[in-house]
Amino acid sequence: MKKTRGQARDNEMPGSGASATSDATSEALERREGDIADMLERERALHERTRAELNEAREEAERANRECEELASRFERALRGASIHAFAQDRDLRYTWIAGPRSDEAVQRMLGRTDDELWSSPEQQSVVELKRRVIETGCAEDCEVSFITPERRALFALHVEPVKATDGTTEGVLCTAVDISRIRSLESEQRRLTEDLATAAQRYEFALRGSNVAVFTQDIALRYTSVSKPIFGCEPETLHGKTDEEVLPATKASAIVALKREVLQKGEPRDAELSFQTANGTRWYDFHIEPMRDVSGSLIGLTGAAVDVTEQKAGEVHLRLLMRELTHRSKNLLAVIQAMARQTARHTDDIQTFLERFSARVQALARSHDLLVQESWHGVSLQELVQSQLAQYLDREPAQISIAGPDVRLKPEAAQSLGLALHELAANAGKHGALSRARGRVDISWQSLPAGRGIEFLWKESGGPSVEQPNRRGFGSMVIEQNLSRALDARVGLDFAADGLTCRVEIPMSQMQTMRGTGAPDER
Repeated sequence: MKKTRGQARDNEMPGSGASATSDATSEALERREGDIADMLERERALHERTRAELNEAREEAERANRECEELASRFERALRGASIHAFAQDRDLRYTWIAGPRSDEAVQRMLGRTDDELWSSPEQQSVVELKRRVIETGCAEDCEVSFITPERRALFALHVEPVKATDGTTEGVLCTAVDISRIRSLESEQRRLTEDLATAAQRYEFALRGSNVAVFTQDIALRYTSVSKPIFGCEPETLHGKTDEEVLPATKASAIVALKREVLQKGEPRDAELSFQTANGTRWYDFHIEPMRDVSGSLIGLTGAAVDVTEQKAGEVHLRLLMRELTHRSKNLLAVIQAMARQTARHTDDIQTFLERFSARVQALARSHDLLVQESWHGVSLQELVQSQLAQYLDREPAQISIAGPDVRLKPEAAQSLGLALHELAANAGKHGALSRARGRVDISWQSLPAGRGIEFLWKESGGPSVEQPNRRGFGSMVIEQNLSRALDARVGLDFAADGLTCRVEIPMSQMQTMRGTGAPDER
């Protein structure tokens, strides 16, 4: 037992030297024991602090471990949700860690095994070579690989990253594989839709180019944002970004602007037919205008189509003119036919001859009308008129008829009168003149008169029977001399020379529409 200093002194003998030495030793022992006790107390306190620190470190490590596990769990859930496969392999390409959409059973089957043990497809072998190249070079690489899953064949984007050891050597690879099958499918579909859209746009533009339709769009301020083709005599580039007031005269812009503003105000489509003065004359347009809205239904402008109906309008005007002309010409035609019937009857002695001559003259008149109908009553080519009336003689061998002259177009009234005269000349030549014999000829020509006075038409027969001056004028002579002079205001001359009939007609310019070039003789 530990003795106190008082107790030690009580046991000592008074006046003894040994007692003094014992006291000193005891004090030294007591001091040493005190120092040891203090040291032990300090050691105990230090041990308690160390144990508390260890407990705190253990708790911190457990908390960090829980956080790591939670982060790893979240990471793996994220990989599964994003259809991303992540895995690590050592230098032998044995799987050491796998995360992603694979099941636990599949993961356990793959861990510790190599690609060569798991896969045998040629595509996988190229991936194995890539991984080995990454291990050898230490450089990351990417590729796309097709892989057969239990559900389908999938396409993956593979990224292979080298894993470095502390000494800098490559100890394996870390890989991520992203399923891009849907992305590639969408890209393919997008390319197809883009091609379809481009084809549709090309067809749309081609259809617009080949039509009289101009399609346009305008914003809420009525500024043109797109124009498919020229309109109002303005090119699309000129109209872009401008309003109608900036490109059209005020008098013409007001009507179209009022129509478009009404569409914007009411939000309903409108149609209208308007005319505009351009550098090429008046143009008529049939407008269809509709409001244009965005995906939310808000009004953002308008779209419209302008159909150029100028030709249609001209056709309507011409049709009305033709209807009036038809009434007038029908009356004239009936009068001509009545006169033909009376004159034919006057110069024939029996019904059969009358019917033959009258029918032939009506047919000649009909041939002229056929040409006029083909040309919509705008006029007839003199060349075509001659060929039509002499059609039955043109195919003879050898050729008996030559036709030469510039390109001339006769007005309808002149075509009818000259056509009937040509019939009478041809009928007379076929019965009594040059066309009644195989060696006979008829040369038909026309040429321009000086000072633009018109043309001179010449019918000249040769090689036929000897011609004598007739004792009386028949219907044919009357049609040629009197009718042509009166109907065409022409100068007509008939020369009954012994070697063949010659008919010369000076047709004034007022009876013609155009006259171009000089044609070469046409031997028939």
